[in-house]
Amino acid sequence: MLEEIFTGNKKFQETFFKDNIAQYRELAGGEKPKVLWIGCSDARIQTGHITNAPPGTLYIHRNMGNIAPNHDWNFAAVLEYAIIHLKVEDVVICGHSECDAIRALDEDLKDAYIPLWLNEAREAKNRVDSWIAPPRTQDEMKERWKQIEMENIRVQVEHLTAYPFVKKAADEGKIKIYGIYYDLSTGVLSRIV
Repeated sequence: MLEEIFTGNKKFQETFFKDNIAQYRELAGGEKPKVLWIGCSDARIQTGHITNAPPGTLYIHRNMGNIAPNHDWNFAAVLEYAIIHLKVEDVVICGHSECDAIRALDEDLKDAYIPLWLNEAREAKNRVDSWIAPPRTQDEMKERWKQIEMENIRVQVEHLTAYPFVKKAADEGKIKIYGIYYDLSTGVLSRIV
């Protein structure tokens, strides 16, 4: 697989990079992204492609389940750097359909770290399960998962505003926070929050 990555990089250099060399040279001088994009690490999602965003536009943080955890130094550092130092204007939480992390909330995983991480999304599952009947068919289960995927976006937006510097920046109008949902089967992004 590593050889395929290097082959792909060579093709990128000979095509897209070469065709946009001036833009890449400008980007080498520093970054000024407008958006902090918090998305899922799912390999089926390629953020730049689904948004058609040019390089330098999005400051991206990806993790399992597009989670904005309350007690994670890595995430907090990315958030702080993007808002305070890069001065992004928008913060986006992007969830998606067919999310394996959301489905894993229903499993009794024996892994050491995954269940701990997914606890940051469990509130979404609990909320949805409190307002819908237990699914009886596969279609009802798929709809339930979709509702949990979308509710997880709302929960993670709530987590964002628990960070004092995020709340302050939002209250002062320095940033706007959005929650959006990507449908893998249609390619459509929809605003949730």
